[in-house]
Amino acid sequence: MKSSETRASAVDLGRGLKLKSPVLLASGTVSYGEELSRLTDLSAIGGLVTKAISLEPRTGNPPQRIAETPSGMVNAIGLANVGIDRFIADKVPFLRKLGTSIIVNIAGRSIDDYAEVVSRLDAVPGLDAYEINLSCPNVKGECMIMGVSPDATRDIVQELRAITSRHLMIKLTPNVTSISSIALAAQSAGADSLSLINTVVGMAVDWKKRRPLLTNVTGGLSGPAIKPIALAKVWEVYNAVSIPVVGMGGIASFSDAMEFMVTGASAIQIGTMNFVQPDIGERVAKAMEEYFSSPDAPTLVEFKGSLLTL
Repeated sequence: MKSSETRASAVDLGRGLKLKSPVLLASGTVSYGEELSRLTDLSAIGGLVTKAISLEPRTGNPPQRIAETPSGMVNAIGLANVGIDRFIADKVPFLRKLGTSIIVNIAGRSIDDYAEVVSRLDAVPGLDAYEINLSCPNVKGECMIMGVSPDATRDIVQELRAITSRHLMIKLTPNVTSISSIALAAQSAGADSLSLINTVVGMAVDWKKRRPLLTNVTGGLSGPAIKPIALAKVWEVYNAVSIPVVGMGGIASFSDAMEFMVTGASAIQIGTMNFVQPDIGERVAKAMEEYFSSPDAPTLVEFKGSLLTL
């Protein structure tokens, strides 16, 4: 944990991942932190989840690859990233200085790719956890295939668990028939936590031009539009597994974050809203600490999953 002090909102996700706040910033929305660090105090939040890292550098999908939609956006970035070599050489030194937990999002084309990236990162000090991306909906024939199969999910988590003693957070897709079956497979294979949901497959079109707005045609829908879906999936998974759940999907305020916590999330990730309000993470983290520090408030542990149902 980076300077966890004795905060009322501090949370321990297990296997060494101790957060000073339940607030994380989601992969793909904050790059590697450099730009955002000029606009907000990243040491005030629980942690930053880096842009996905793959074995080789990737240019991603061709533009147009982002389009605004009602209450959200669709993207088909295609996991563009600098690759493992440049990440270690150019990005990690900066990330170590942020004073917050660093979770590296990892993507790959095969189990061997994931294993190689994790193995190489394990030798790099200053990193706190890995978020294993098995659920990107806009890269054809890659991680999404693993993330929709319980057997494939179990295989890759078992492989990575044998390689690393660091915290393994498995990122789940909502684009499946039963998200709880994927969650249980990940848990049985040694996952330490689960993050959900990744984006929902979506599409935007220009009917006058009779063309899709994304060159990829479909992409991942994110933003407030998907919050009801995300809440339902977090509730389902929380009631199926015994490991911590990290909730995300459309969080745009303190109130949104608290909805995920009462539904069962031990921590949350803020994504699309970072583009609209760069200091949203800092604001939500402050509001959470104020709430859980107040004399009449429940503890964070008491509040988590305390949703009252009929």
